[in-house]
Amino acid sequence: MHRLSSLSKIVPATALALILGASLAACSASEVPLQPAVDANDPACAEVIIRLPDVVAEQEQRRTNAQSTGAWGDPSAIELFCGIVPSGPTTDRCVSVNGIDWIIDPSGDPLYRFEAYGRSPGLEVFVDSEIVSGTETLLELSSAVSHLPQERHCLDLYDEIG
Repeated sequence: MHRLSSLSKIVPATALALILGASLAACSASEVPLQPAVDANDPACAEVIIRLPDVVAEQEQRRTNAQSTGAWGDPSAIELFCGIVPSGPTTDRCVSVNGIDWIIDPSGDPLYRFEAYGRSPGLEVFVDSEIVSGTETLLELSSAVSHLPQERHCLDLYDEIG
């Protein structure tokens, strides 16, 4: 009888542990694993992160495991990293979207990298162009990104020779 009594206490405890473990695994499975940028702890990044929209390009925001990051979509179609080392002057294509200058790196097409040019700390966004529009993404992130101090602007050919 004593053995059955002990077993009846162990079985529910084990079942509870299995259920709890499974539910925690389910929670962490929806979290996007990312690596923080080198200056992710810069207070200016916090100003951006708290202003990130819940939905970008019709993609729902997801939790991430790294400071000063953001992700949208399942699977992630958009990933944002604040605190990168900002690029210096470049001849790469640079466009202005809603008051934010962006360097465009299409080398990973269909995964595009956009860097908020002239902002410190630096910020980059990776966009899967097979799922979402890069332009729509940048438009919807511009309000949050505008909180990063701007030190330089994109120039076009006419600015340089005119």
